[in-house]
Amino acid sequence: MSGIFISDRFKEYELIDAGGFNRLERWGKYTLVRPDPQALWPKGDSPKWKKPDAVYHRSDSGGGKWEFLSRLPSDWTVKYDDLTFKIALTGFKHTGLFPEQAYNWDKIRTLVRKRPNAKILNLFGYTGAATVAAAKEGASVCHVDSSKGMLTWCKDNAALSSVAEGKIRLIPEDCIKFVEREKKRRNSYDGIIMDPPSFGRGSKGEVWKLEDDLWALLKVCGEILSEKPLFMLINSYTAGVSPLVMANMVESLDLPKDNTEFGELALPFRNGERLLPCGLTLCSTF
Repeated sequence: MSGIFISDRFKEYELIDAGGFNRLERWGKYTLVRPDPQALWPKGDSPKWKKPDAVYHRSDSGGGKWEFLSRLPSDWTVKYDDLTFKIALTGFKHTGLFPEQAYNWDKIRTLVRKRPNAKILNLFGYTGAATVAAAKEGASVCHVDSSKGMLTWCKDNAALSSVAEGKIRLIPEDCIKFVEREKKRRNSYDGIIMDPPSFGRGSKGEVWKLEDDLWALLKVCGEILSEKPLFMLINSYTAGVSPLVMANMVESLDLPKDNTEFGELALPFRNGERLLPCGLTLCSTF
């Protein structure tokens, strides 16, 4: 099944407007303007555009920096249901959370409730929102990311959300090498989550390029699913890779899938008249 999947239950995050290659957002009580290459249309007339708390400006030479227009804390929190996440402004325009993923956090929690003692693997786990969502339902989660800073952030999010001690194992490692070792160890998982980047480097300089390396990763992941798996969930923000491409790749694994749902994640504008596309997602259940 394909479609557009909307995250519209977030009370402490809001997409106020988007346009002119930017998005205007409320994160708790703070308003931010951040670049968005998908917002090709003109921006709206919200007065909030003129008085944000911070604006991220891209540099012509790459990267960019934040301009602070009011006094902001170094970090703050936002809630989603009974989950709490730390927000901080990074040097790459990000805040540590992708609110469009709330649709997937709900899905993960629903699936894990079917097997509260499930073993879940989260690859390229970033700051751990999906990890926290699974662990909150009782799953044991192995969270893998090459950045030790992201692992620390995940640990903070787990504490903020009151995840039980021992439910999350944090692994600072290259994801492909880790799953290959798990295969050799004959370890298996009931669910696998991944959010592979377009390009990246591991902790020891390993180079990752999605077009070249994703198939090998998917193949090994299919081999370390348990005998009675729950799901495989994949996110991607890589330009030029459509949801159908990802669906075809997963279909080529020849796993005994019960259902595969794939499409675009989206955030609704405050006025409800438009949706902002926010990357692709796929979830196969077994």
